[in-house]
Amino acid sequence: MSTDEPLVRVDDLQKYFWENDSLLDRLLGDEPVAVRAVDGVSFDIHEGETLGLVGESGCGKSTTGETLLRLQDRSDGDVEFDGRSVYDLEGAALNDFRREAQVVFQDPFSSLDPRMTIGEIVTQPLEIHDWPWTDPGVETRVEVRTDGISDDIVTATAADDIDKLVTPTDGVATAHVTVRADADVERLAEDVAADHTVDVADGVVAEVEEDLTVEVTRDQGITVHVSVDRSTGELRRNHATGLLDRVGLSVDQLDRYPHEFSGGQRQRIGIARALALEPEFLVLDEPTSALDVSVQAQVLNLLDDLQEEFDLTYLLISHDLSVIRHICDRVAVMYLGEIVEIGPVEAIFEEPKHPYTRALLESVPRASTAEQDRDIETLSGDVPSPRDPPSGCRFRTRCPKVIPPADMNIDQDVFRDLMDLRERVEGRDVSLETVGDGGEFEFEDGQVSGGDVDAFVAALKDRLLDRKLPAEHDAVVEEALAHLAESDWDGAAQRLRETYESVCERENPPLAVSHADSDHPAACHLYDASVPGEPGSDDYQTD
Repeated sequence: MSTDEPLVRVDDLQKYFWENDSLLDRLLGDEPVAVRAVDGVSFDIHEGETLGLVGESGCGKSTTGETLLRLQDRSDGDVEFDGRSVYDLEGAALNDFRREAQVVFQDPFSSLDPRMTIGEIVTQPLEIHDWPWTDPGVETRVEVRTDGISDDIVTATAADDIDKLVTPTDGVATAHVTVRADADVERLAEDVAADHTVDVADGVVAEVEEDLTVEVTRDQGITVHVSVDRSTGELRRNHATGLLDRVGLSVDQLDRYPHEFSGGQRQRIGIARALALEPEFLVLDEPTSALDVSVQAQVLNLLDDLQEEFDLTYLLISHDLSVIRHICDRVAVMYLGEIVEIGPVEAIFEEPKHPYTRALLESVPRASTAEQDRDIETLSGDVPSPRDPPSGCRFRTRCPKVIPPADMNIDQDVFRDLMDLRERVEGRDVSLETVGDGGEFEFEDGQVSGGDVDAFVAALKDRLLDRKLPAEHDAVVEEALAHLAESDWDGAAQRLRETYESVCERENPPLAVSHADSDHPAACHLYDASVPGEPGSDDYQTD
């Protein structure tokens, strides 16, 4: 793969879950309903980088991670890993992908089998994928360095399966052996590095650098043979022991069960299991959300060290912005199944573009006395349902920067209130029978009596709006609410829509690049040159 090509490429990925889709539902004539968990997500992850995927709970982050790993079937779109479509892989190629792409799950308590020991948990992937692997097509070779002995009298051979422990280069697995002559071979053997294997014969010491067994014999010449010389079970247990040691657990804990460990230790076990097959890519699904703050820092530092040591690529899923900033190179912000902004981590945190990203950052508590009187502006409204997402921009129902019609001069806060009013009317989220004090207005055949309409409209307006509107907008609202005096919901919604319809509800903005910020696109009409309010247009104003 070219170094310019991403290791992971996600292109317009969709994952829908269907309701009312059983055989009985079809027989009863019910229409299937799509829950749009992931709806057209696209991003790249380059080798060695960490991409953070951030957003509110329920926005589709974990489903995105599971779908790109093929743990969930896609509804549409594609995922490429190392230049090949994940969904075209079958048989051995699919098994290879499973080895190269692993996951660390969010919950360290439920992701470990309570009936298995830690050793069994970590070695289970090795058993499933029949590790260690050997390839009959790989050539084996020994490179010998001598010290005090002539090269001519040394013959070295290697077993055909040393590629189980030695990574081949250009189709050759090479073991490195040093052969020395010394009168005090026992002393020399003791001086050998602790992780090297040695053998002694008649004044000669042979030392192998790799995790192999070396045998040396001396007759007319010196013969050296390198082999694995351990059972598969022993190799797997040794591998698990090394992984546990690397993630900060004691090797004598190999035979313990998950309930004997703390939450942070269990997550370390999950990380060791994910690393067992030496993958290139890890999906980290909220790896620290169930842990104490001090333990979170330890796990994050461990992940950082492991990435550097094993050349790993991460997709880090989190709703914790401090975690994202600590470990990520780039950040993708997700809202209701879509990516709304993506860019370098410092650009996202220092110069956020999308109003949703700004709201997320604004909501983060700040450990500073200067911030104690800060007024946090919360988003209005509730998160829409993925069963029936809003038209156009999905954030428009809560956006504090929703764009008014081009010919309308209106304060932004007033327009936000009017959009909230529209949402309530269109969703029929108003109890008309309780307007006024103690049943002040009576409905007959769904209508308020003619003489009470003005008072009904005034009482309803007081309930729905917290501010006094400019005269021209007050008149429009009163006309719309007068329709409700006749229970004419459609008429009220139409009157508000024809006056206050926004480009944000007509068109779904793409991830648009603004000027020179080619690496920091945002899906917002504020960055669309064809829409008034775009940063490059004359009427754009910064906050």
